[in-house]
Amino acid sequence: MAIEQILLPGLGESVHEASIINWLVKPGDHVKKYDPLAETVSDKVTTEIPSNFAGVIKAYLVDLDKEVPIGTPIMSIEVEGAASAPEPAAATSSPAAQPASPPAPVPIPAAPSKPSATGGKRFSPAVLALAEEKGINLNDVIGTGNNGRITRKDVLNYTPSASAPTSAPEPQPVSDAAQATTQVPTAPPASAIPEAPKPSPETINFEPGIHDQIVPADGIRKTIARHMVQSATEIPHAWMLVEADVTNMVKLRNRMKDNFKQQEGISLSYFPFFIKAVVQALKKHPKINTSWQDGNIVYHQDFNISIAVATDDYLYVPVIKHADQLSITGIAKEINRLAQLTRAGKLTSADMADGTFTVNNTGSFGSVASMGIINYPQAAIMQVESINKKLVVTDDGIKIADMVNLCLSLDHRILDGLQAGRFMNDVKLNLSQYNIESDLY
Repeated sequence: MAIEQILLPGLGESVHEASIINWLVKPGDHVKKYDPLAETVSDKVTTEIPSNFAGVIKAYLVDLDKEVPIGTPIMSIEVEGAASAPEPAAATSSPAAQPASPPAPVPIPAAPSKPSATGGKRFSPAVLALAEEKGINLNDVIGTGNNGRITRKDVLNYTPSASAPTSAPEPQPVSDAAQATTQVPTAPPASAIPEAPKPSPETINFEPGIHDQIVPADGIRKTIARHMVQSATEIPHAWMLVEADVTNMVKLRNRMKDNFKQQEGISLSYFPFFIKAVVQALKKHPKINTSWQDGNIVYHQDFNISIAVATDDYLYVPVIKHADQLSITGIAKEINRLAQLTRAGKLTSADMADGTFTVNNTGSFGSVASMGIINYPQAAIMQVESINKKLVVTDDGIKIADMVNLCLSLDHRILDGLQAGRFMNDVKLNLSQYNIESDLY
């Protein structure tokens, strides 16, 4: 039988490297063609890598959580029914996976599962969804992956005779990103490769006399860190804050929110009003809707607005495509759709690609002023802060107004204060022009 290599497959047009965050099989396992072999993360999206061959896993060729280029050999496999060939050298340090290119890799929920405080069974949200679809209690499934992790193959091959004790509690969700664990500890198989624990802050238990605990960052957190460092080091950030009167917008939203919820089935927040005002200003100031590329300024024809959606563990930035073609209602529906995908762990790389400008709703958690790090390689990011009532002096006297701070971080290679100030003034103007008769559709 021949020894073949599984290569890290292409994961998207703009993805040039990725890291293996979890092996779903171990050396000695027999796999069928298209069986999942590993989970890889790129741009904060986790993808299962399927096998190109049927055969026996021989060795891991890369380390977990290490960035490697697309096309790198990640695993060797002894292929059934083929002439023998020399076996490639395995990785000398801790194992990591690498897949091939059969059907396209299958995106799975973007956050990998984590152990519970009591060390429960481990499985990804994709496995949880498959188990729910088939009506299988994961407490009854014996995991064959590393550290007793339950894989898709375990669920697909499950029969009641292979069950664990039925008295174990039901699996409980632990975050909005559809992560899940159970409460029954499972010992890893003797042949499993040990994996460093990655507990969240809530699950860290400090031992007496130990004041600090080192927790390895997982693949998604490393991706976030890499992007933040790239933006902060490559882009000369400048910052400005303007204050906007949104009294009329608040009255409009409050008047329409109950009827909107009844008709559309989703809540009407202030956020789509801000995005609409931003897009209108971007069309008037196209230099804000740009990016820096190899000494050139790239003007983007599309107005694709990146929005920040947070889960308990990570921050994701899905994109509202062609936002200039959407009404306030259309924008509200896209915000809701993308937020639901994020919290269900179903975002794909395509959902987070091609953004041209970012709007971040920092006011949702009470912030009144903040400086955002630019979403590389975009030219700017705007933070929408919390709306607060203030006494405001006008030409006619004093009034109580709903006021909001808008904070803009800008790439000073592309933009100067003049362009940024004009853009922000137009955003303010657009917000002030909402009135009780404005059409949401």
